Amino acid sequence: FFPSWQDGELSDFHHARALGGGQDGMLAEEVVLAETSWVRVPEHLSFEQAATLPCAGVTAWNAMFEATQLRPGQVVLLQGTGGVSVFGLQLAKAAGATTIVTSSSEAKRKRALELGADHVLDYVAEPKWGDAARALTGGRGVDLVVEVGGPGTFDQSIAALRYGGTMSLLGVLTGLRGEVNTYGLFHKALRVAGIYVGSVAMFERFNHALSANRITPIVDKVFGFEQARAAYEHLASGSHFGKVVISL
Repeated sequence: FFPSWQDGELSDFHHARALGGGQDGMLAEEVVLAETSWVRVPEHLSFEQAATLPCAGVTAWNAMFEATQLRPGQVVLLQGTGGVSVFGLQLAKAAGATTIVTSSSEAKRKRALELGADHVLDYVAEPKWGDAARALTGGRGVDLVVEVGGPGTFDQSIAALRYGGTMSLLGVLTGLRGEVNTYGLFHKALRVAGIYVGSVAMFERFNHALSANRITPIVDKVFGFEQARAAYEHLASGSHFGKVVISL
């Protein structure tokens, strides 16, 4: 995603070279990039499965194992069942963590349970799902929230977290700006880590974890190159579980 960000800190230089951001993305028949921009595909994955890794996969990895260090036995709350959250579920289970997944869809909650989720919550039926998540931990609170919603879900994430917990903030699905519960942040001594995908070095470590645990990305649907518009429409519908792929 950030071809020039090999390791270390993100910078304006790397940010300006984001694929699909400062530079053209990858929806093309041929792309030429520097050799250092590429990583080796884990041997057990197809090209379609590997295509899910550079953005959603690396983001989930960074959110749980780079910006913070999720440990066995800890509890992580994952919002929804999109690409990042489903990757987060798979990685968290491989790490021996307890997982709570939120979704308004009964079918998606069922799939999350089949994939290994320990608990699921319907955020429509339980609008105070942060309190419900904390109750599932015996009142202690979760150790980590992978926050993909943004301002619309921020307060419930704070409610769900334990004292000294961490929020990995990476999503803006409910907007770019909103009120911040500063009291909730300081009185619980919470840490908020901003997550913007990750570096090549993070990607390499992520791939090692995938290979060691034989984790296979969840691909919701594969579209042909000529069906690109339909693929984006499917993604925009929110009906997907996992990643949507366009194949050449």
